[in-house]
Amino acid sequence: MKQNWQPLAHFQQHAGEDWLIVEHSHEFSDLCEQYFCELKQVSCPGKSPKLLLAESDPVRFLAIFIAACATGCQIFLCNPHWVKQEWQQVFDLVQPDLIWGKQANPSPHLPISLSPPLPLSPSPHARIMIPTGGSSGTIRFAIHTWETLMASVQGFDQYFGAKPINSFCVLPLYHVSGLMQFLRSFTTGGRMVILPFKAMVEGAGRNLNPTEFFISLVPTQLARLLREDASAWLSRFQTVLLGGAPAWESLLEEARRHQIPLALTYGMTETASQVVTLKPEAFLGGNNSCGQVLPHAQVTIHNLSGEILAANHTGLVNITADSLALGYYHQINNPNLQSKIKNLSSDDLGFFDQQGYLHIIGRRTHKIITGGENVFPTEVEAAIIATRLVSDVCVIGLEDQYWGQAVTAVYVPISVEVSTALLQEAIENKLSKFKRPKYWLAVKNLPRNAQGKVNLKQIQKAALDSLFL
Repeated sequence: MKQNWQPLAHFQQHAGEDWLIVEHSHEFSDLCEQYFCELKQVSCPGKSPKLLLAESDPVRFLAIFIAACATGCQIFLCNPHWVKQEWQQVFDLVQPDLIWGKQANPSPHLPISLSPPLPLSPSPHARIMIPTGGSSGTIRFAIHTWETLMASVQGFDQYFGAKPINSFCVLPLYHVSGLMQFLRSFTTGGRMVILPFKAMVEGAGRNLNPTEFFISLVPTQLARLLREDASAWLSRFQTVLLGGAPAWESLLEEARRHQIPLALTYGMTETASQVVTLKPEAFLGGNNSCGQVLPHAQVTIHNLSGEILAANHTGLVNITADSLALGYYHQINNPNLQSKIKNLSSDDLGFFDQQGYLHIIGRRTHKIITGGENVFPTEVEAAIIATRLVSDVCVIGLEDQYWGQAVTAVYVPISVEVSTALLQEAIENKLSKFKRPKYWLAVKNLPRNAQGKVNLKQIQKAALDSLFL
């Protein structure tokens, strides 16, 4: 059986099984077959359509995804709720042949039917383009294949020894964090629950026994669930994977106090989710690191000259893995499918301790240099969150004629009584003077995506507009 037909093999193994727990899950098999037949009609040997997958219904999304993988499409996973400017970025970059999606709230910015096929691009294998924008706000697509995604699944499986892998998914399927949960369950014979996070906060899904399930959360979601008295339920999960953004120490302490089996993770879209993970028993024993390297990856710490550093020396995180993306999509400069990126030099600063646990300090490009001193936003944010006077915060550096950069905190107060003076007093003995914010801006909410990452461009603009008008 050819590699690009493997999705159908897994689909056939699941046929007739009650493995997908979501509304209308009984339609999954029929929809897979329907979409497979439709895509076969518009495909031809050596050529494959560029398909934008912007489906908000999870059953339809997964059925289209499997059919598109099996027919060798170039699949671009899309957020159905992107706004006009974001869709324009995608259309300009991709120039799609097909657009499939059925939005909950139809928008004139997104066609929702099958478009007439355009001249197709040569591509003998399926490519899976997963969106990544991080904190920049600019949409890019990391190019994966069925093989790179399966390497991530196999590494996860070997590390946890948990086959079959059962997943409880509250993260979006178009993002690597949600997609990989599906693929772990789909390819190992596991069960999968799909539930909107808002519904889970309101109590949905609590009737299910979670003891054999993995669930993936971002820190803001974990904090919300703890506020909603879900700690006892979370503590019953086999593992609660936590990633997407740095977790603050007080949140980890609270989770440990409730005996929640957290597994802190480190990874990114380009690595097909985590390449480093902390096992729950280590977390419950007091370890707050990102964990140890999974079997399918190698992670080293380098200095700016490219030399590998020894334990307890901070430098840039470098990754080699079988799950690495092939590169980023560009319609002119397509990468060679037979040659993966040899390694990925990240922008993250970290170190390994003597026991081989990875500790992430922050991002090099997010480092604030103020008065000649280095300040990492994650440390300042953790101190502010620990005051319990804010529900969310982002620390940035704004240009300053005297200091070079001024440490600035944009925060969401827990009540109208929380003032700048109160916050300044609360962190006075927690941070050195040069690390304390010189500017403070209270806002109603921070622009975060579904994975908990903030849009730094929007925050910086809001800070400049409000503080220096």
